[in-house]
Amino acid sequence: MKLGLGSYALAWNIGVPGYLPEKPLDAFGFVEFAAQHGFELVQMSDNLPLKSMSGAELERLEAHTRNLGLKVELGARGLQSGNLGRYLELCGRFGATLLRVVVDGPDHHPSSEEVVQTLREALPFFENAGVTLAVENHDRFPAQALAGIVTVLDSPFVGICLDTVNSFGALEGPGVVIETLGPFVENLHVKDFVIQRVDYNMGFTITGTPAGQGLLDLPELLSSLTARGRNPNLILELWPTPEPELEATLEKERFWIEESAAYLRTLLAARREETR
Repeated sequence: MKLGLGSYALAWNIGVPGYLPEKPLDAFGFVEFAAQHGFELVQMSDNLPLKSMSGAELERLEAHTRNLGLKVELGARGLQSGNLGRYLELCGRFGATLLRVVVDGPDHHPSSEEVVQTLREALPFFENAGVTLAVENHDRFPAQALAGIVTVLDSPFVGICLDTVNSFGALEGPGVVIETLGPFVENLHVKDFVIQRVDYNMGFTITGTPAGQGLLDLPELLSSLTARGRNPNLILELWPTPEPELEATLEKERFWIEESAAYLRTLLAARREETR
């Protein structure tokens, strides 16, 4: 169980549509940030444009990441033609043994049956390469549907990337998601949150917090996964609300990473002591 930094933990610094920093953080800056802050693993996802980088750029990035002593996981978005194959090539280049997959693309929202068909066609190539496909719970599909997809495919190289917040979009909280998807978890997105009633009372907001400062009972979640025989890497992601000035938002995001990492390292160290 390693602690990793996901590229979506630095989404504002990398650039959100309509909120582009003067100097956006690129993939090189991302891995340097991760190493400087003591992470041993990075998950470079679709908000870093690895697919569009040249072979020479990718070679430099792989060498730089390796020299920093970082392990790599990758994240893909969309099951459109050729996308999984391209990311499998990238996994081979970076020595990544896990690919997180969000099944929906910008213009493609496959049914459960289409997801099964596409993953089944790709699966032999991933099995041969020793790369696990970790399907993320991401808004649209309820946990039971995702569990069904993994069960039908019935491969040790297909599992779940469990995000602790995303399934609110499918009207499911963490308790339901963990209970249903826990046996299949290969990767864990740690994303803490609070739910607050709006000041005019008619509604609620779900917003992010640094890890350990919200409603997520991470110690219980990890114990639950361990009891199910799961030992996933923990990938930190964040949902910071924007400040009035973009630069303040960027600073807030970086500070939240520092706070979250300190909490998670303390938690993991305590768990290691308990198991001695």
